[in-house]
Amino acid sequence: MTVDTAQRRRRHHLLTAAAAVAFALFLLVADRTFDAFSLRVLNLCGIYVVLALSLNLVNGFTGLFSLGHAGFMAVGAYTSALLTMTPAEKELNFFLEPIVPWLAAVTVPFPLALVAAGAVAAALGFVIAAPALRLRDDYLAIATLGFAEIIRVVLTNLQPVTNGALGLKGLPRFAGTGVVWTCAALTVLFMVLLVRSAYGRALKAIRDDEIAAAAMGVDVFRTKVVSFTISSFMAGVGGALLGHVLTTIDPKMFTFMLTFNILLVVVLGGIGSITGSVIASFAVTVLMEALRFLDGPLALRIGEFELFRTEARPGLRMVVFSAFLMAVVLFRQRGLMGTREFSWSMFSRAGLLPRRRGGDAAGGTHGAA
Repeated sequence: MTVDTAQRRRRHHLLTAAAAVAFALFLLVADRTFDAFSLRVLNLCGIYVVLALSLNLVNGFTGLFSLGHAGFMAVGAYTSALLTMTPAEKELNFFLEPIVPWLAAVTVPFPLALVAAGAVAAALGFVIAAPALRLRDDYLAIATLGFAEIIRVVLTNLQPVTNGALGLKGLPRFAGTGVVWTCAALTVLFMVLLVRSAYGRALKAIRDDEIAAAAMGVDVFRTKVVSFTISSFMAGVGGALLGHVLTTIDPKMFTFMLTFNILLVVVLGGIGSITGSVIASFAVTVLMEALRFLDGPLALRIGEFELFRTEARPGLRMVVFSAFLMAVVLFRQRGLMGTREFSWSMFSRAGLLPRRRGGDAAGGTHGAA
């Protein structure tokens, strides 16, 4: 490693640390100054970072087409909810049929419940992966979608455990800004370390060519199962965070449309890009809320003169949002980032950061994902 390369890496690490501190300060200020709605949107961005990266691990880095994410989110959300609710809260929810005795008096701290949510989802993902990952492409997508629907139907009919179609209400609001974004930061860090490791290179090899990966000694099936299990763990954690942000869950939340929304974030950001998933999580979540005014009546005024007024048209927001997606698909077919990752060298090449004796022009892989 040359002196210029070492200096460039050191400077990029310092810039990454400074950016992380700046974002942490922003979250601290936002937690104290934002109104409840804006703060919820900010926290939903963090949850979608976790969920998008968990799906990108399977779809983007391993090359598997899975559509069962909503099922693992549901398992994580219900696990965390049942473990954190007090006996009194459970009694208020289970009025049609009493909760099973072995869950009635169980209450654990939220961090343990969060880990348990991920563990139960991971265990279920491991059980599903064994038969499902022997399929490929569209058949795998159909199988995982079917498993997700089975999970949702079981949750709907398991009245003594999940309260059935009524769901669970009054969940403790444990998932504050600090908790959500700590989980998001840990997820990003884990994904960066995973992708840069030998295991991450094995995942990419499987994605690019399974036969060649197997010829080079990669245990393809075992690696797929591990990737699917890790992704399920992260989805369970994301589902638990979502439940404790919304403070209410029911089986209707975890339909295919929820998986589709997460897949939308992954594709929009770039399949196989950590940075793209993070950027798209912000873009999609914020844009969906920013366009909400389009569903109501619209009026154009110049001073005291009203040029025109329209009646409320529910659904117009989705029309505009869909047009935006079509523009991205047409002009950025590989997503906003493609398979690239963020690098401080991008700013150097654009002239926004000073170059050090020509070193940054050749760089580009050392940065903050």
